[in-house]
Amino acid sequence: MSSNLSNDTKLIRGLSLTDSILLLASGIIGSGIFLTAKDIAASTRFPWLFLGVWVIGLAVTLLAAFAFAELGAMFPEAGGQYVYIREAYGDFVAFLYGWMIFTVSVGGTIAALGAGFAEYMGTVFPALSADRAIFVAGGFTLTRGHAVAAGSIVLLTLANIFGLRKGAILQNVATWIKFAAIGAFVILGVAFGKGSWSHYAPSAVSGPAGTLSVFSGIGVALIAVFWAYDGWVYITWVAGEVKDPQRNLPRSLIGGLLLVGVLYIAINAIYLYALPMTEIAAQPAVAQAAAGAMFGAGAARWLALMIAISCFGAMAPCIMTGARVYYAMAEDGVFFRSLARVSPRWHTPAGSLILQAIWSIALALSGRYDQLFTYVMFMMVLSYALTVFAIFILRRKRPDAERPYRCTGYPWVPALYVIFSGIWSINAVVERTKESLAGVGIVLLGVPFYFYWKRQRMNGVAALAAEQGQHR
Repeated sequence: MSSNLSNDTKLIRGLSLTDSILLLASGIIGSGIFLTAKDIAASTRFPWLFLGVWVIGLAVTLLAAFAFAELGAMFPEAGGQYVYIREAYGDFVAFLYGWMIFTVSVGGTIAALGAGFAEYMGTVFPALSADRAIFVAGGFTLTRGHAVAAGSIVLLTLANIFGLRKGAILQNVATWIKFAAIGAFVILGVAFGKGSWSHYAPSAVSGPAGTLSVFSGIGVALIAVFWAYDGWVYITWVAGEVKDPQRNLPRSLIGGLLLVGVLYIAINAIYLYALPMTEIAAQPAVAQAAAGAMFGAGAARWLALMIAISCFGAMAPCIMTGARVYYAMAEDGVFFRSLARVSPRWHTPAGSLILQAIWSIALALSGRYDQLFTYVMFMMVLSYALTVFAIFILRRKRPDAERPYRCTGYPWVPALYVIFSGIWSINAVVERTKESLAGVGIVLLGVPFYFYWKRQRMNGVAALAAEQGQHR
């Protein structure tokens, strides 16, 4: 399918199994786990549901991961999910997926994480206060928060341009620090925190009743849960640089998700130990409120530093992997041709990384990334369902293809995910109609661009054929 627009320099396989697991875990654990508890508590209302919805989210995500593991072992190429969709449905559907990834999903995620990093760093170091203006021009104000967010994006982009290992080492260090901080929060909370196990008792619950049924409440809560778990697909995007991908890609997908699931359930268990459901449902910054309740007001600054590190660590794999999707699109001739080039010195897709940084910084400065990302979460889950269904299509289209890993529980496990995600999507349309339809609209905005690049590719192929004919 590739149009061979790239130069002869190729990506190199330099990511070990450990690198891959850390990349997946760090890509998932960003700011979401520290911010989503309020909405989840308001939707679930009961302690057992508040924790149970995280188990449900993990189980559902694992259903998809089993299918992705088979596809990843079949197609261990840069672009990952983009490649799987292309092979099953063709380049038009694959382009729309890649368009969504570039314009909103990755660009918005990097911008949001950069802004989160700046916000919490400003809490720890008042001189970097995110709201303090640097200069004002017309209706735009450049703040120190903008500068810190943009600087973090530039730093991580440069680290990834200057070689795969440099980017991986920076990501790994940030991830280990993140693990240590989360572990300390959980262990110290249980050992020394001023919480109460009575918050787990049904009699302690008097949360907001709302108007949602239990079923609809779980569905709405899963929007936040899926957002917090999102990022597990990153490892597939960088599959072209994973060592022994037929073995390591499935292992990192499943092992990394299980690791994150345990951490997420532990963190939310500590939130519930620290605060009753009524307070969790009323706190926009639940992690800080929980730390304050357990350790006193002085713990807020320590926790802010932990969240800042978490945001920075989550940006690293997002920046590394997202650029590989645009690289794969460019190789197929449905994106900017220059992005298909790999740096001959560093063996990285430098052009894709630079364009991604520019767009992410623009979103960070505009402040519109949160709204965009809310709109596209619905489409992200649909893209996962579409990809999982691709396993059925490819088993039929390519029955004899090599499959180093075969999906656990096939056909029931992928079928169950498709059914569950379909039910969830219907519930999302009913309960969040505006956001769902806006997500569809954002994706469809890419249609004219697809036909433009498609025509450019066809013109290039025709010109090359004419040139070759003249030389005969």
